[in-house]
Amino acid sequence: MPQHNGGDSKVMSAGEAVGRFIHDGDMVALGGFTVTRNPMTLAREIARRGIQDLHLVAHSQGQALDLLVGAGCVRRIEIAYGGNGRFAPTCICFRRAVQEGRLEVEDYSNFQMSLRFLAGALNLPFMPCRSGFASDLLVHMGFGPELRGQGKIPPHKMVVADDPFSRQPEKVLLLPALTPDVALVHAQYASADGTVRIKGLTFLDLEQARAASRVIVSCEEIVPESFLRQDPDQNSLPPFLVDAVVHAPFGAHPTACHYFYDYDPRHLNMYRQEAGGDDSFRGYLDKWVTACPSQEDYLAQVGAADLMRIRANSQAGYAPGLDRR
Repeated sequence: MPQHNGGDSKVMSAGEAVGRFIHDGDMVALGGFTVTRNPMTLAREIARRGIQDLHLVAHSQGQALDLLVGAGCVRRIEIAYGGNGRFAPTCICFRRAVQEGRLEVEDYSNFQMSLRFLAGALNLPFMPCRSGFASDLLVHMGFGPELRGQGKIPPHKMVVADDPFSRQPEKVLLLPALTPDVALVHAQYASADGTVRIKGLTFLDLEQARAASRVIVSCEEIVPESFLRQDPDQNSLPPFLVDAVVHAPFGAHPTACHYFYDYDPRHLNMYRQEAGGDDSFRGYLDKWVTACPSQEDYLAQVGAADLMRIRANSQAGYAPGLDRR
């Protein structure tokens, strides 16, 4: 298991965290799922800084992935799915970059990506799997032979091998482990020492964090360590795994954060229009990224009325009655 930095308070700004822990060419794991708990504050900071040649890895991602691709920060991606649900069944900038040959993409199934992150979290070189033999994923390679074995790109996408424990001849797929340089996670709660609590589905965030060399967590609230110790079984990540904690209320907007706010249909519909062309998307970046150097500036741009409209019901965890069209 990778070792992370120790210390006392790990609280820092998004700029400090990204500037310290993310570099050109890094493999970056994006937490969250399509329109839920995307690490948007951190993604916007990466875009503002113009970090380039990133190698993104995720199982199913959406808004953060598309923003980074559209901003020109990404060189290659390994993923199962990239989309924003009904707002973009396939992420818009992502699709355009692939169609225009500006992005290298290798795809796996959701289950296979889950196993790859699990292998990295367990410090194993690969994970066996019986799923995928009838799929084109086995025969179609996204990365060419010239990339194989370079950096963190495995020499093979998958390997078919004999099961050494089977009494009858049987094949298994060997999936290469994923060991990102950095994992980005947005959570509901964290303490200054780096203890993290995620409410609701964790998706692959925990495996990604355990597999990564460095972990940045943005959170809705920074709470006392004593609060998290009251119910330790509810905590998701221990402090020794976390390198930076960034206080970012509405830090997943325009995606949802369970018990805090729903996804923002107005913003996602607007993004769908703005991301449709390179010129209009540059306008989106100018307004929502470049002109908003802090999370406070971004929230002021969104406006209090729109933020209140998506506030979650404290019992349901989402916003009942929200117009999702």
